[in-house]
Amino acid sequence: YIDLYQTHWPDHDMPYEETLMALDELVQSGKVRVIGCSNETTWGLTKSLAVSEMNGLARYETIQNNFSLNNRRFEDELAQACRKEQVSLIPYSPIGGGVLSGKYNGGSRPDGARFSRYLEMGGRQAVMAQRFVNEKSLASTERFSQIAAEAGISPVTLAVAWSKQHDFVASTIVGATRVDQLDDIFAAADLVLSKETMKAIDAVSKEIMYPMG
Repeated sequence: YIDLYQTHWPDHDMPYEETLMALDELVQSGKVRVIGCSNETTWGLTKSLAVSEMNGLARYETIQNNFSLNNRRFEDELAQACRKEQVSLIPYSPIGGGVLSGKYNGGSRPDGARFSRYLEMGGRQAVMAQRFVNEKSLASTERFSQIAAEAGISPVTLAVAWSKQHDFVASTIVGATRVDQLDDIFAAADLVLSKETMKAIDAVSKEIMYPMG
């Protein structure tokens, strides 16, 4: 069976009953253990949970949304919903699409890097890249890099460790394009950031709010 089956993107034009009934069939048949959603809104999550409860259907146990040092919007509302409803976040892009590694700092455009290519392509790809790579995100990333240096760890280790250090997070989805990049990611596995480091991060987030919009 599949341990966790998640819908990739919500379709708010389709009744939640239809989606959840289909997913419930998979659970009841033993093909799927638990279900989750992804890229969902606070309304969508709470609506789906209510539908599951009223109809005796399998409920979303997880939500997979963008969450990183440069994108903390999940904390505005969804975090509270997850705590109250016992739904776990599985963040994606904890390194901000590679931006939080610092490789774009100072306006650098590394050869072969995804957002370097997207910015050159223009159109929809460039618009997406500009959400991740912009004046505010680069400014905050440089500050986070300084915090990482003070803590004696790499910017990537800081970003991954921070993303999992929340009571509403179950695990973190990480990605690497080279094997050597895994070292900094694995270094965050058992790392707990100090209160001082967390406070320094929060101070930057308050000063440079919503770098990704």
